[in-house]
Amino acid sequence: MEPIDPVALTADLVRCPSVTPMDGGALGILHDLLASAGFECVWADRGEIRNLFARWGAKGHAQTFGFNGHTDVVPVGNEADWTHPPFGAAIEDGVMFGRGTTDMKSGVAAFAAAAIDFVRISPPDGAVVLAITGDEEGEALDGTTALLDHMERAGEAMSVCLVGEPTCPNTMGEMMKIGRRGSMTAWFTVTGVQGHSAYPHRANNPLNPLVRLMDQLAHHELDTGTDHFDASTLAVVSVDTGNTATNVIPAKGSAVVNIRFNDTHSGASLSAWLQEQAAAVAANYGVEIDVRIKISGESFLTPPGPLSDLVAAAVAAETGRTPELSTTGGTSDARFVKNHCPVVEFGLVGQSMHQVDEHVAVDHIVQLKSIYSRILRDYFA
Repeated sequence: MEPIDPVALTADLVRCPSVTPMDGGALGILHDLLASAGFECVWADRGEIRNLFARWGAKGHAQTFGFNGHTDVVPVGNEADWTHPPFGAAIEDGVMFGRGTTDMKSGVAAFAAAAIDFVRISPPDGAVVLAITGDEEGEALDGTTALLDHMERAGEAMSVCLVGEPTCPNTMGEMMKIGRRGSMTAWFTVTGVQGHSAYPHRANNPLNPLVRLMDQLAHHELDTGTDHFDASTLAVVSVDTGNTATNVIPAKGSAVVNIRFNDTHSGASLSAWLQEQAAAVAANYGVEIDVRIKISGESFLTPPGPLSDLVAAAVAAETGRTPELSTTGGTSDARFVKNHCPVVEFGLVGQSMHQVDEHVAVDHIVQLKSIYSRILRDYFA
């Protein structure tokens, strides 16, 4: 049987308009392909999200290699700004254009093609699992978490897992992820007393404590970094009153901060600190400050060891580059997988992800399949 072409499979997936939370038929393509190759496929849908679990080999085998990825994509923005149709998968001068070409339909196509060819050519003494979601770019409440919940109920397990997100900043093979920073957002609403701006003593301006609080938070050094993480960061991302009148002191003001934190902290410890800071400012100014916090994910680290060594060796063999072990970047579904098994991430160059004219070099897709194929061979050797 002919090897699975990861480029053609990427194109098929890109042509599915799977803007989160819509599937657009992408997971159906993978279901049919994997099922025809002997994978046991189960839909692990939750809510309106479609999720696919596929396993080749015995359930619960002590050697079970897992891949995780997503087929949902972010919106295309203004389609008129695109040089090529965002769901056309057009190839020009060795480059494929389309939403999801980089993030991350090519990664899914590469590990699906590698897994299918591997079990056909050299069936291992073990199992291969593919856990693919349609809910990574959105709230991610019913995606990989639903897949992991299904696995727990069904007695399924991965021994190790590789997430196929783009990880290389500029050049194929230069970086892999062995952890991620935590992420959280906090919304602050300050309530004072509205009044005339000519008589500020008759009002209690909420903007004064709000600005003071934002300044304190923004200039506080959370930490100086750890062995595997850069220093944590806090960014003020919004300040708003909704006030269009220049002669009115508003009754309320609001602001939003986003924190990316390392393993010095937890979401709980930072939440407590934010609450304490807000309470102190509120007491000093005689206002009310309401704080609402959402923790998107905790920081985590898969310590360098057998799994990272396995992936790094395969990347070096196929690209000639030994990847840097990094924890930089935003969040990924690895933050959920880390509670199930050791997890690392390796994938394509991510320069164009989420951009207009998102694109991927065709030869990088082929190379990525080769890397994933080598990882599987070496893992089961």
